[in-house]
Amino acid sequence: MTLDIGPARASDERAVVALWQACGLTVPYNDPATDFRFACGGANSDVLVARVEGGRVCASAMVGHDGHRGWIYYVAVDPTLQRQGVGVEIVSAAETWLKARDVPKVQLLVRETNTAVVAFYERLGFEVAPRVVMSKWIDGRE
Repeated sequence: MTLDIGPARASDERAVVALWQACGLTVPYNDPATDFRFACGGANSDVLVARVEGGRVCASAMVGHDGHRGWIYYVAVDPTLQRQGVGVEIVSAAETWLKARDVPKVQLLVRETNTAVVAFYERLGFEVAPRVVMSKWIDGRE
């Protein structure tokens, strides 16, 4: 299978959000369409998509950095194409995006409800980091 991987376009929003939903990556407290628009083409972020023949979006990875370390979010592969190397390619594209910006380290978060993907990331060289992640809503959400 030949994939064309590059930045998402605004017109990809509906397809990408549907992919994220099909892969179980959305949660009620984050609006995926807002996340897509916020990251697309940002100074320090983007949404990368993989397209199959005909231009259909079949995978995504949101990528960004804070000037020190990179982050990958919303890694999603069409469920009918999983376990065919598409995930490896989209993660590699995200890493290439970060390397092009001289970002030396990449991190990702896996929700505790999605631990089935941990082995996939370990095969790509990621390791579980002993960290405490803390968060706080600053926009009034509870």
